[in-house]
Amino acid sequence: VQLVESGGGSVQAGGALKLACVVSGYEWNYYCISWFRQRPGKEREGVAGFYVGDTGTYYADSVKGRFTISWDNAKNTVYLQMNSLKPEDTAMYYCALAASPIRVSDEFRPSAYNVWGRGTQVTVS
Repeated sequence: VQLVESGGGSVQAGGALKLACVVSGYEWNYYCISWFRQRPGKEREGVAGFYVGDTGTYYADSVKGRFTISWDNAKNTVYLQMNSLKPEDTAMYYCALAASPIRVSDEFRPSAYNVWGRGTQVTVS
């Protein structure tokens, strides 16, 4: 399985970006897919995720109401629509996939995920 992110860029505060993560390869069944980010000097943190085959989604408190995760099954692509961007949203954004069930408490634990993309940079000024 490979994950390839795109859609990052530079935007002014209050603007919007839409990230995409293409999932290729079907060696594994996948359980959930999440977006993480890593800000300079900070640990990687979860942003949003969903359970494949389910309508359930989850978000970090810092992005609730501003970010929306979605899945296009026909394109095998996960999107992260980011609105009302703030300078503190500046980070490298990563897509990650968990191939086995995870506990709700582990939804944003990076070690629970098996496959990672290389990331796409988002800069908000």
